[in-house]
Amino acid sequence: AFSPGVYTQPRFGQEVRISIRGSGLSRSFHMRGLTLLQDGVPINLSDDNGDFQELEPIFLDHLEVWRGGNALRFGSGTLGGAINGVTPSGDTARGIYARLDGGSYNMIRGLVSGGFGDDRANAWAGLSVDRHDGDRTHAERHSVRFNGNVALKLADKVTTRFYASVNDIHQQLPGALNAGDALNDPAKGNTAGDQQRDITSLRLQNRTTLDLGAGTLTFGGFYNNKQLFHPIYVVIDQKSEDKGAFARGEWTAGILSATLGGEIRWGTTDAKQFVNVNGHRGAQIFQATQRARTANIYGELRVTPVAGLSLIGGGIWADGWREQDRTMPSTVRARASFQAFSPKIGVLWQPAEGIDVYANYNRSVEFPTFVELAQTVNFVPVQPQKAWTAELGTRGKRGQLAWDVTYYRATLKGEMLQYTVTTDIPASTFNADRTLHEGIEAGLSWEPADWLRLRQVWQWSNFRFRGDAQYGDNRLPVVPRNVLRSEVRFGGEALHVAPNLEWVPQGGYADYRNTNRTPGYALIGVTAGATLRNGLDLFADVRNITGKKAIGDVAAVISASPASAIYYPVERRAVYAGLRARF
Repeated sequence: AFSPGVYTQPRFGQEVRISIRGSGLSRSFHMRGLTLLQDGVPINLSDDNGDFQELEPIFLDHLEVWRGGNALRFGSGTLGGAINGVTPSGDTARGIYARLDGGSYNMIRGLVSGGFGDDRANAWAGLSVDRHDGDRTHAERHSVRFNGNVALKLADKVTTRFYASVNDIHQQLPGALNAGDALNDPAKGNTAGDQQRDITSLRLQNRTTLDLGAGTLTFGGFYNNKQLFHPIYVVIDQKSEDKGAFARGEWTAGILSATLGGEIRWGTTDAKQFVNVNGHRGAQIFQATQRARTANIYGELRVTPVAGLSLIGGGIWADGWREQDRTMPSTVRARASFQAFSPKIGVLWQPAEGIDVYANYNRSVEFPTFVELAQTVNFVPVQPQKAWTAELGTRGKRGQLAWDVTYYRATLKGEMLQYTVTTDIPASTFNADRTLHEGIEAGLSWEPADWLRLRQVWQWSNFRFRGDAQYGDNRLPVVPRNVLRSEVRFGGEALHVAPNLEWVPQGGYADYRNTNRTPGYALIGVTAGATLRNGLDLFADVRNITGKKAIGDVAAVISASPASAIYYPVERRAVYAGLRARF
């Protein structure tokens, strides 16, 4: 919540919209425009679709956010950048850790994890179980998850780590509401068709690191097996396998330092669709085999001619291929391929220790996924989305004050958005001509005393069309112009209380024609924590204390009305509390 530039809005359950710099605005499900990684290993699917549900935050030690062109070092060439989830390891998280929490709407969750070993051999594993009725009708979920890793030091300068994760997730979907219901009866849900999203997945990956003295070489591979059972307006039944390999080298020699790497992901999906009969498979209406490959090679060179000043240049070459063999209701083969090069230049100035001033200019290119391509019998001729982004910012810490502030301006060509189908636009999701994404990402932390800390992040977003044939200079929907999140913590680690505020002065537009805008809102909450004894902590989280009824997210459409069922209410008042123990 307090990472500058990261726009997050829960829809229901564990379904969350995550967007950086306006990435993936047209998506009301899944994720586009961000590269997801676990411990530096890419986890996006082979067609570059992302799904944050399988990156379970309860297992993570921390999250790293690399916005825009700063994510090049992870092989990301997207508008938004990359999010890297870092899991604990046995040599740094020794002992047993247990967590039990519960609260409103019959929520209960448990986690047990353990780590042991040293730098020669270590292991860590965690098991999580949760159940929640949700704050809306037909929003029940339950899941069982496992995550673990084992590391071995093969030689003085060679280490390898194997990872495994297993997810069994069952989620009822309450769906979107019309504006009146979202604002007056947010507990309401859509039970028609017993819509669900059930995922069973297995992921295996390896990362091996060689210490080369003046640098390091990291390489490895991964395998992902996923089954999706997804009754919506039809029953989507998919089984997929994705494989991949990656390598990344880091070198430093005098005034020069460099990163060079590459990755490849390929996979196959057996895609079926059935008539939805109250959440069960009816007659089969669609079958296809989908194959995809996404690969890239990237590099970045940093030159430091004088102390405190670095000049940066680099780029990423990406190649993508998508193919669908449809056998039902008719036999059709469709294929598309894409290639692009995205350069980057930048400068980093460090006027004092702990203070950075930076500027970057980079290109990003995003290839269409099967979601955009397979809208009709043959592939829709959707082209890659391209953008040039300039950014200027500073981050650092001085005494009691820490900050991270960036201004960016991205000019896009071919952004994948929604349109009315015409002779020139063959499907509802198609390439826009020119759009603008401009904004400020600001984070501030001030700690004037050991018992007092203020944190806040502010996002200003100016996303709009530029002379579009259908929408003129309209604003893009979904993301509000201003979002402020603040927290004041009183106390220290042993005992603290932290009131928090999420304030949206004016909501975003719900449609591309800019006919309906969601109301602004302010949500007030409070978190608290106390150390009962060494290794035993109590924590609490109270959300939406005032019971505010508001709209948090929308599934944007071309033209909305109050009757359009596209609105997701904010989470209702809820209280959660739990215990953490370390042995």
